[in-house]
Amino acid sequence: MPSPELPAPTPVEPRPTGPLCTACGEPALVHWLRRLTDDELDEHIRIEQERREQALLLADPQLPPPVFPPLPTGEDFTRTVYSCGPHAISMDAAALVHASTCTAPNEADLPGCDCTPEPAPAAPVEEAAAPLPDHWVTGGA
Repeated sequence: MPSPELPAPTPVEPRPTGPLCTACGEPALVHWLRRLTDDELDEHIRIEQERREQALLLADPQLPPPVFPPLPTGEDFTRTVYSCGPHAISMDAAALVHASTCTAPNEADLPGCDCTPEPAPAAPVEEAAAPLPDHWVTGGA
């Protein structure tokens, strides 16, 4: 019995890999960080509480129960916001952590955003360089 004719395969357009712009879905070129929204933080806390409950259930009853650190807060997490070139905020703004309510990349506010980002961390105090052997330093001592 002859096999039936199969239709010719239709070409498939390649899909972008990697993160996509949160505004338009194009491949992302840049990113910045924002704090979690209340709903996102609640989800993290719920997952952590379930993990702790499971650990208590599985704990050896002949040993002391596990001790857990405090539950996470909003200061413990950030979320990455991805953007294509046209929807990117300024590089100076992208270097800072934004509020959970930040609407960037909102076209009305570009190249800025509608929040006041957290201040940049203080620059670390530079210590005197430890003396290294000459063959460890590029170009000699």
